[in-house]
Amino acid sequence: MTKRPLKILLAGPRGFCAGVDRAIKIVELALEKHGAPVYVRHEIVHNRYVVENLEAKGAVFVEELEEVPAEVPVVFSAHGVAKSVFAEAEEREMFYLDATCPLVTKVHVDSARHRKEGKDLILIGHAGHPEVVGTMGQLRDGEMILVENAEQAETVDVPNPDNLAFVTQTTLSVDDTAKIVGILQRRFPNIEAPRKEDICYATTNRQSAVKELADKCDALIVLGAPNSSNSNRLAEVALTMGCPKSTLIQQAADLEEGWLDRVSTLGITAGASAPEILVQELVDALSYQFNVSVEELNVINEDVTFSLPRTLSA
Repeated sequence: MTKRPLKILLAGPRGFCAGVDRAIKIVELALEKHGAPVYVRHEIVHNRYVVENLEAKGAVFVEELEEVPAEVPVVFSAHGVAKSVFAEAEEREMFYLDATCPLVTKVHVDSARHRKEGKDLILIGHAGHPEVVGTMGQLRDGEMILVENAEQAETVDVPNPDNLAFVTQTTLSVDDTAKIVGILQRRFPNIEAPRKEDICYATTNRQSAVKELADKCDALIVLGAPNSSNSNRLAEVALTMGCPKSTLIQQAADLEEGWLDRVSTLGITAGASAPEILVQELVDALSYQFNVSVEELNVINEDVTFSLPRTLSA
């Protein structure tokens, strides 16, 4: 039986960012240096393939420090943690490694600086996301106001509108965030913006790649976890930019039967915490069903790297 042709456009850049790559290496090197088990507070990154691979090597994932025995190493996830977590680890004299993405740490540092300068502070982000929990946890309760969308930006009340600053979650929709920022700047003309964009380079680049693909595709697949903010934003961006259909799946096996009916050109990308092997597995799976041709569409080359903790790189 003759297989139907399917053109695949692979978005570039896609997949692992420097912060994710660094976090995974921290866990792997900790296992090599200290042996199993190494505990990790929260998923090191939002991807089950990555988590299960590290579990097979001896990593143990927990949600809270109280689940970690005092005598074993513990790693804090790439999303960052509240100051109270560091305080608890210090109080228990635990050996911990901080895998927080340096770009998230930058938001933490800016938040503390603004508060030290006496400014009221708004965080643009999604409630409950680990990064938002960690960022809000850099200050005392009530010192940071969370704004999630344009509607909230129109109504948020601040104690001192003339002495105000904002920071953002690093994995937001670039366009949605720009809209929220525009509203805040209209309502509070003196609000201080970050000196350098808080939305990380990887989020921005992956969204730019999807925008480039959107009008060239009949459909787009994003490989990533359902709890991954940056992956969800990629699926949303495709629809916003005119791609007729878009879906987020964790792996090739999750693609619904018939979803590619009447699709002749398919775009594929991967969130910043999804490994390239998942992209290749999807392409291979589609090759069994279709006569596949593959084209790379790269919008920018990334060369960002982050250094490892000295205790592991020594």
